[in-house]
Amino acid sequence: MVNQQVIDIGFTHEDFAALLDKYDYHYSPGQVVAGTVFSLEPRGALIDIGAKTAAYIPIQEMSINRIDNPEEVLQSNETREFFILTDENEDGQLTLSIRRIEYMRAWERVRQLQAEDATVRSAVFATNRGGALVRIEGLRGFIPGSHISTRKPKEDLVGEELPLKFLEVDEDRNRLVLSHRRALVERKMNRLEVGEVVIGTVRGLKPYGAFIDIGGVSGLLHISEISHDHIDTPHSVFNVNDEVKVMIIDLDAERGRISLSTKQLEPEPGDMVKNPQVVYDKAEEMAAKYRERMLQPAQSIEPEPELEILLDEELPSAAE
Repeated sequence: MVNQQVIDIGFTHEDFAALLDKYDYHYSPGQVVAGTVFSLEPRGALIDIGAKTAAYIPIQEMSINRIDNPEEVLQSNETREFFILTDENEDGQLTLSIRRIEYMRAWERVRQLQAEDATVRSAVFATNRGGALVRIEGLRGFIPGSHISTRKPKEDLVGEELPLKFLEVDEDRNRLVLSHRRALVERKMNRLEVGEVVIGTVRGLKPYGAFIDIGGVSGLLHISEISHDHIDTPHSVFNVNDEVKVMIIDLDAERGRISLSTKQLEPEPGDMVKNPQVVYDKAEEMAAKYRERMLQPAQSIEPEPELEILLDEELPSAAE
């Protein structure tokens, strides 16, 4: 019979558990960790990230976009990155998120696109009193009504893809604001030159000037650029839907503005008030003289200051 001797090494199960705790990884909200999907459920999934208890990701945290089934995003045994959303609950379980990772990367991408002054395209998915809503890199963006250049009613834009430029990218305030008008103006500007005569249609009259449609984009004919004679109101010279000849005196791509003039086309001061047809008939000739003066630095013509129109609009956030 073998003599068995029990040796007391002074190491209990409690000591072993304490040792595991000592060397167990500590997970904190905000960390990004690798995890493997080992169980898909109807409204979520269990993820092995190496913790003592499986972590859980609810369906609403699986994507920046709306999904109806976890299998649209995850597959069993798939390994990928997860964001730790909350501390352990009473059962020792962590809550994870993929949406948060996508959200952070989406903001990084739109900041890069804004820095590049890129034009992006996106379909309108909804409209409201202030403008239209689109998605850029999964983030919700807003187009103020004043930056939508189309004759269609806003409601008819749903489903239509628009070219857009960035006006504001502010992750801290959840504001992603875009301009359809700036994208169209930039495209149009690529084919226009200062000193060029274009034909347009009067689309709106304000106390400070007339808005002229030139090939689908709007330019401002400021009241100070209508004539050398004093004018009390643009209504005294133009009517809505009038066809006019105007000269481009400034192209501001950064602000998405085209400034126009008929004053610079007057053969004699006041012709635009007395006989606009004379101005239109001599427009190309007067524009050529204007361009010649532009080439002479000592006599170069600076356009008169354009009225600044301040927009005070309440903009919704980019977050759902």
